[in-house]
Amino acid sequence: MGDAEVIPIGTRGTPGRGSGDGKPSSKSRSLAARNPGRPAAAPSAPPPPRERADDSTTAERSVSVPPQGAVEKPGPAAPAEPVAAPGRARTPAGPRDRAPVTTDHRHPTKGIPPVEWLAAFTSASKEVFGENWEPRLAEFLAFLRRRLTGEFTVDEYGFDREITEQFLLAALRPIAQKWFRVEVRGAENIPGEGGALVVSNHSGTVPIDGLMTGVSIHDHTGRFLRPLGADLVFRLPVVSGLARKGGATLACNEDAERMLRGGELVGVWPEGFKGIGKPFSERYKLQRFGRGGFVSAAIRTGVPIIPTSVVGAEEIYPLVGNIPSLARLLGVPYIPITPLFPLLGPLGLVPLPSKWLIEFGEPIRTDEYDSGAADDPMLVFNVTDQVRESIQQTLYSLLMQRKSVFS
Repeated sequence: MGDAEVIPIGTRGTPGRGSGDGKPSSKSRSLAARNPGRPAAAPSAPPPPRERADDSTTAERSVSVPPQGAVEKPGPAAPAEPVAAPGRARTPAGPRDRAPVTTDHRHPTKGIPPVEWLAAFTSASKEVFGENWEPRLAEFLAFLRRRLTGEFTVDEYGFDREITEQFLLAALRPIAQKWFRVEVRGAENIPGEGGALVVSNHSGTVPIDGLMTGVSIHDHTGRFLRPLGADLVFRLPVVSGLARKGGATLACNEDAERMLRGGELVGVWPEGFKGIGKPFSERYKLQRFGRGGFVSAAIRTGVPIIPTSVVGAEEIYPLVGNIPSLARLLGVPYIPITPLFPLLGPLGLVPLPSKWLIEFGEPIRTDEYDSGAADDPMLVFNVTDQVRESIQQTLYSLLMQRKSVFS
C-alpha cells in the first residue's frame, strides 16, 4: 500500500482528466452503494427556459407602497398557487401570468436658474461696491485689464498712483474712520498745489500715525502725501514694495529736494525711532528733531513748512518695556513690550481704539530767505526750534480738548 498509486474517481484510469459523461462512473456508483445511510441526491431539474427581452424597451417591475397610516382593506382572496410535489421542478410562469409592467423615468436634479444667478451676482456687487455698483464694477474691471496688459505708470521713485488710491488708501480708510475715529482740523492750511513740507510728531510704537496722516490729507485735499522713510522700511521684504508703491522714498536731502521742486507734498517725522520707541511715561513729549535737514531742504526749495500735531497714537500700543539684546540680534531699533503683547500673542498686535485728533498748523514760509540761508546753521536751528515748539504747544492744546483717551 505504501507504493500504491492513487487514481481519482471517474477518470477511467487517467489522472487529472474526467470522463466527460453526464452520468457518474461505475466506480462512483460502487462507492455510493457502500454508504447506504446517505440518501441519494434527487436529480436536478433542468433550468427554466430564459425569456427573450424586447429589444425596443427595458421594463422595470413597479412595486406600489401604501401611504403611511393607510389601512389596507381586505380583498378577495387570490387563488392558491399550486405547490409542486417534492422532487418535481416548479413550472415557470408564462408571459401572460406576469404582473403588469410600467416604466418610471427618473429626472436629474434641476440646476440653479439663470435668474437666481443674476440676482446673487447683483446682491454681491451691491455689498462690495455699494448701491451705485455698475460704474464701480466697470472701473474695477478696467483696472484689472490695465494691470494685466501693463498699461499703468509708475514714477521714478516707484509711486503707483492707481494702486495707492484704489487699494492702499481704500484699505486704511475704514481704520481711520471707524476704529480711530480721526478728527481733522486745519486742512485748509495745506496748499492745493505746489510743493510743501508736512512736519509731524512721531509716536505709537508702530508708525501707524504716518499712514493715518496720509489718508486724512488725501480725503480732505485730494493730494497724495509722499513720506520720507528710514532705511529699515526699505530693507523689509514686503513693506519695502508697499512703501514704494505708496509714494514713500528714502529720507535723504537729495530726494526730498527733488520731490519738493517737482511740486510734491512731502511728509517727514524728525523724531524718527526715538519718537515711536519712547516709553509711555514720556508720551506727547517731543524728542530731539535731529540736525534740521528737513529745514535746509525747505529753504533751498522755498516751500512752506506745515507743522502737524497728532494726538491719539501714543495710546494704541502703550510701550512699557523693551528687549534690547533681542533687538540687536534682529537688527531692529527695539522689541516692544506692551500690556497686551506678547502676553496675548497675536491678539496683542491689535491696536487699541483710541480717539485721534490731527491738526495742521499755519504754514511757516521759507521763501523769504535767500539761497545761501540753508547753509547757515544758526538760522536752520532757529527755524527747526520754531517748528518743534509749534507742534509741542498744539499737542498740549489738543490734549486739553480731548475728553478721554477713547472718546
